[in-house]
Amino acid sequence: MSNLAMHPSTAALSPQREASLLGRARLLQRAALDGTAPPRLLRGKNLGLLSETGDSAALALLRQAAEELGAQVATMRSSLSTDTPVQELQHTARMLGRLYDAVACEGIDAALVRQIGQHAGIPVHDGAAADSHPTAALASLLGERTAAADNRRFVLQALLIESIA
Repeated sequence: MSNLAMHPSTAALSPQREASLLGRARLLQRAALDGTAPPRLLRGKNLGLLSETGDSAALALLRQAAEELGAQVATMRSSLSTDTPVQELQHTARMLGRLYDAVACEGIDAALVRQIGQHAGIPVHDGAAADSHPTAALASLLGERTAAADNRRFVLQALLIESIA
């Protein structure tokens, strides 16, 4: 898997990826409007949420998005820093790769997230729920039939489905 595939949040989204995420998000939105429960496409999958700050609105949004799709979610406070020895960082990344199907990092230095992604062997998302993330703009393209927060959740769910379903 290339670094870009492991870190879909580190660069602007390609037009194809935007279209794919938006299409999936629209399907999730349509199901919600029809009163249908979200498909449990992540049942049996494990998502690790890694954050330096502990609880945050971004982590809560990611947790809700993943759990609605059936994923088991674990939130961990990161003690990794740019001063962490390389071997310790690599060991931690490999351990995360054994325990989880994907990891979402919020509020962690981008260089650390890249290193985790290089050694984890699983999708690692950098700031996927942050307002500055490229997927945040996609939520507004879903229109006003559902609340903005719901639209953001649908886009995050589409991202998770694409990376670990």
